[in-house]
Amino acid sequence: MLSAVKRYKLLVSSALARCFPRTSAYVQSEDDLILRRWPDAGVKSGGKSGHPGKKVRKAKSAAKPTRRTDAAASTAPKVASKPRTKARKPAGDGIYGPAKLSVNEQQIQAMRLRVGRAVDAGVIRAPSDEQWAMILEESPATRIFAGAGSGKSTTLVLRVVFMLCHLDIPPERLTVISFTNASCAELREQLVRVLGFWNFDFDPARARQCVRTFHSAMAVLAKDLLGKPQWFEQLDEKGASPTELDNPLTASRLRAGQLRLLKEAYQRCYAEDQRFRELVHALLGLAPPPESGTRRAVPRAPLDGCKLAGEFRTAPLFEAFYAQAGFIESIGIRIDQIQLTRLACKEPERNFIEALQLFWRQFQSALEAQGLMTFNGAFQALTQQLNGGGKVSDDALAPFSHLLIDEFQDISPQIVQWLQALHGTLARQGETVSLMAIGDDWQSIYGWRGSSPELFMDFDKYFPAKGGAKQSRTLVLETNYRSIEPVIRDGEAVLAGVAVKQAKASKASRPTQPGDHGVKLITRFDIKTRLPDLIRDIQTQCEHVAGLPNPDRNAVLVLSRRNEPLRAIEAQLDRKLPVKAYTIHRAKGLQAEVAIIVDDCLPSERHPLRSALYAYSGFFRNSYDQAMADENLRLAYVAITRGVSRVFWYTQKAQGATRLLADKGKAR
Repeated sequence: MLSAVKRYKLLVSSALARCFPRTSAYVQSEDDLILRRWPDAGVKSGGKSGHPGKKVRKAKSAAKPTRRTDAAASTAPKVASKPRTKARKPAGDGIYGPAKLSVNEQQIQAMRLRVGRAVDAGVIRAPSDEQWAMILEESPATRIFAGAGSGKSTTLVLRVVFMLCHLDIPPERLTVISFTNASCAELREQLVRVLGFWNFDFDPARARQCVRTFHSAMAVLAKDLLGKPQWFEQLDEKGASPTELDNPLTASRLRAGQLRLLKEAYQRCYAEDQRFRELVHALLGLAPPPESGTRRAVPRAPLDGCKLAGEFRTAPLFEAFYAQAGFIESIGIRIDQIQLTRLACKEPERNFIEALQLFWRQFQSALEAQGLMTFNGAFQALTQQLNGGGKVSDDALAPFSHLLIDEFQDISPQIVQWLQALHGTLARQGETVSLMAIGDDWQSIYGWRGSSPELFMDFDKYFPAKGGAKQSRTLVLETNYRSIEPVIRDGEAVLAGVAVKQAKASKASRPTQPGDHGVKLITRFDIKTRLPDLIRDIQTQCEHVAGLPNPDRNAVLVLSRRNEPLRAIEAQLDRKLPVKAYTIHRAKGLQAEVAIIVDDCLPSERHPLRSALYAYSGFFRNSYDQAMADENLRLAYVAITRGVSRVFWYTQKAQGATRLLADKGKAR
């Protein structure tokens, strides 16, 4: 027999269903949304879900997410104007600990002694006190805020050495995750060299197993649990390894085989589904298609270009579907489970998602017919399988017991869900797990692909420790060993416009020499008419670096958001000059004595579709548009902090990040 409260709830919900069907659908779907995002939310637990705080080793480094307090803050949008689903914490008693890693004084002294000998032998540089704190940390869940030029790569290598050689963690139970195959190769080389000094058996083959990208680590697990899938992303890629996957953030445009499969799915969906045809014509602004059942044959699907609001280019609809699907899945949403009534957007955006759902069903059938799987699909399948509660072999999960993850600020909700499933499964099976996350929210620049620094800033929400506090250990590497102080301060100046960020400050280790300077802003620069002037300036900087007593190994980096200016510059440069040209995204992690930036870091236009999806996902406190505005300023910070002793920025007009610099009197 129902209680009075339950009867009352039933009466209210029935009335809502009759009078307010959209509201009713929203309420009824709430539990489904929670369970999809946090599979353990339906499991009863005796523990309480506390609100984790932040803990920092030094009191002066206590860093909490802060909003701007300057005058610009009053005009910047802080949250979306429409209601959004609040991100929820996973239920249960946490994942990590409460026991700490077994670190004793004897192990610490042995590590310090061996590091001292390695320094004397010229194998490594002596760690600072803040770097030692990271190397020797005993918490099973640790977050490291590592600023630009803080020496995090070398410190990460020594942390691995400590775990393998002094804590006796088997290498087959430890995985280091880096951002790209290129950065993985550098880490492997360092590990083999340094571990050789410790006389630890760690050859290149073992290093390849230990150091991976997220996608490579996923592929190794998929080989065991998903039946050795073949990847859609590797179609027409000669010599591609099914397990040595690079981060698709660096991928180029779709290849012919991929486009062919997408186009075939699009054509088939158009031919078979009347509703899809109607939506396609509405999205492309075409006359309505003929009704199904008429004698007129169904025409071929239109290949007109479609430009969504907020996107940079026009593309055929099947390409637009694929691009937005990648974003949707990366922010933790299942395309087939999107409830259109929950999307806070207008009809064009809702029509796009409805059409995408129909297309995606056809595309998935095409993939299955050819034995293919997408990277995102594999992450989803693995997460679902791990959360299903079934026993997974120890051999398959063993490499993920101890994880050290670099560039954590560029993690996406989908990766968060996968990591939770991995370590949650291992913890349930009684295995000891640990996670060290290293990153810098100031250098998060891949939000357009679904990543967000908020996930790093809210680390304890997603990766809770066991016990009352449910807190991870938080450390800060605040010394910058790369750039002089004027460069650091100018980089921090552009971050003043970021709405949500971690409060911290970098300390310069390198002294400023005569002739060194921060950003010099050159305005009214048009690359079409003043390219010869820029080429002469680059040559002058090369000559300057050649005369320095101890210059950086890279003389000049030329940076831009876009490839077009870089190609124009490279076409006019003497190839013998020590100059490298990169987009700012590809230059992340690099440095040069002089950085030359050619471009503006302007916010992109508003993207109503992604704003609605951002709110729907429930992971973010920011709106998508505000997140992109912040990201463009962080991109400027990354560009500036590539420079060691000089930075020049050429721009047509001071706007965006360059406006903040111009206000500091940097323009000339």
